[in-house]
Amino acid sequence: MKSIIISVVTAAGLMAAGSVFATDMPPLAKKSGCTACHTIDKKLVGPSWMDVSEKYKGAKKYVYSPKGSTHTGGTELSLEDGLAMKVAKGGTGNWGKIPMTANSPKVSDADIKTLVQFILGLAK
Repeated sequence: MKSIIISVVTAAGLMAAGSVFATDMPPLAKKSGCTACHTIDKKLVGPSWMDVSEKYKGAKKYVYSPKGSTHTGGTELSLEDGLAMKVAKGGTGNWGKIPMTANSPKVSDADIKTLVQFILGLAK
């Protein structure tokens, strides 16, 4: 009986550890330089990716403006395309005074889209 309890506790611990590992920064984020400003679960220079995911959970549209989506005169896009544009071209206004730096052409549009999909998937 004691060995069954130990096995169950061990299995639960491994499952919990596996869920933590599932939300590690993907290698693409490290290669692209995202980790200089972002982590999965804590604010660094920019917001945590989990906070971004939670903020936009259920949203369908994003208004992109180089001065930030809180300003008028922006371009309305799908959420994924709008966030990808924000990552590519940078901007301010969504998370405080520190701007999101532009990442294009250093990071390809395809890689940016992959990272945005990863971020949005965190809050599901």
